Amino acid sequence: MASRPQSCGKILVQLVRCYSSKGGKHYNVVIAGGGTGGCSVGARSCRTFGPGNVAIIEPAKHHYYQPMWTLVGAGIKKIDNSQRLMKEVLPQGCDHYVQRLQEIDPEKNTVILDNGEKLTYDYLVIGLGIQINLNKVEGLIEALKVDPNVCTNYVSDYVVKTYPAIQNFKGGNAIFTFPNTPIKCAGAPQKIMYLAEEYWAKHGVRDKTKVMYNSALGVIFGVKKYAERLLTVVERKNINLNLRESLTSVDPLKKTATFDLLDNKNGEKKTYTYDFLHVSPPMSAPDVLKNSTVPIVDASGFLDVNKYTCQHVKFPNIFGIGDCTNIPTSKTAAAVATQNKIVHRSMTEVMAGKAPTGGYEGYTSCPLITGYHSCILAEFGFDGVVLETFPIDQGKERRTMFHMKKDVMPQIYWQMLLKGYWGGPQPYRKIMHLGFV
Repeated sequence: MASRPQSCGKILVQLVRCYSSKGGKHYNVVIAGGGTGGCSVGARSCRTFGPGNVAIIEPAKHHYYQPMWTLVGAGIKKIDNSQRLMKEVLPQGCDHYVQRLQEIDPEKNTVILDNGEKLTYDYLVIGLGIQINLNKVEGLIEALKVDPNVCTNYVSDYVVKTYPAIQNFKGGNAIFTFPNTPIKCAGAPQKIMYLAEEYWAKHGVRDKTKVMYNSALGVIFGVKKYAERLLTVVERKNINLNLRESLTSVDPLKKTATFDLLDNKNGEKKTYTYDFLHVSPPMSAPDVLKNSTVPIVDASGFLDVNKYTCQHVKFPNIFGIGDCTNIPTSKTAAAVATQNKIVHRSMTEVMAGKAPTGGYEGYTSCPLITGYHSCILAEFGFDGVVLETFPIDQGKERRTMFHMKKDVMPQIYWQMLLKGYWGGPQPYRKIMHLGFV
């Protein structure tokens, strides 16, 4: 019988602690964003602090496994395969706020939601992802709505257009673009191109088709080893590679796409007619970060964190994860797999009064699908250093790597990463170990 009043007393103390007349509810950890980073760090945090001590701010109804959208666009998977209800993937024991984040006040350890509610925190983890800016390409939003031949795999509403557009294509100019901004999954713009090219070859329209890859980058891929292999794929598939061209406008009535020629000092543009157009739109850090009253971002608008520890450079009780940060590595779910372990470790070290030990090497991965049964598994870290998991040449196109991308990685994502049990693979050059930490 003595345990009952003690339990009630604990509840009362918790209620007093969690509510104040001005600041709203207080948490050990507040997590902004319910994406890959938010769910994985949230799961780890809930196991550390227990129910009711961790909050996740996420307005979306659905959580998407976005790396699957290349396969959705190619007709290999359905959009339903990539989604779960948000309430099903958020960690048990966390408090879920379905409002949007409106403001971060790091000086008062407070976040403000779009309904005016305030939450205070001991520690804040920011995992807001990257913002898709369809409006930065003139005419693109209209073209996506009215032209069945214009698509993008980067937006859930429009990825379902891609496969029908590939199927209905009868030949002509097929253009695939890469924007002049940071983007998530930098390999995705060309992966769908290789799949589409193979589909058209199998269905008798390839010989009537000019496939173009118009990229704002100066190289096809940022890591030399994989870039060299991809160039052989481009040559084999007879793809026209147009580098340093950035899409600025689309005219769905004239069926034209206009590009800035980035190396032309006179501002010259080039316009192509298209019969099929897959657009990878410009992206940026989320507006809520860029517009923060107290600056917490770098000059480009991304959350300013230490690349080794994921700790904010100015506010030691703030940590960042994933696409919204300025960590100089490719923005992928694979990067988040390792970062979620680093973030949680750094946070617990700070809680214990220690300096974060860090250790993040920039690990990221891009399964570069080159056809319906082939894939190059690119794995690398800071400065393009190759960090491969397997004791084979991963620059070679392999069917095994295709099935890893298609069948294995989704299971790791849903069953391990989102639940905070996956800390990323350990590169083979150190030890052949899968990193279940």
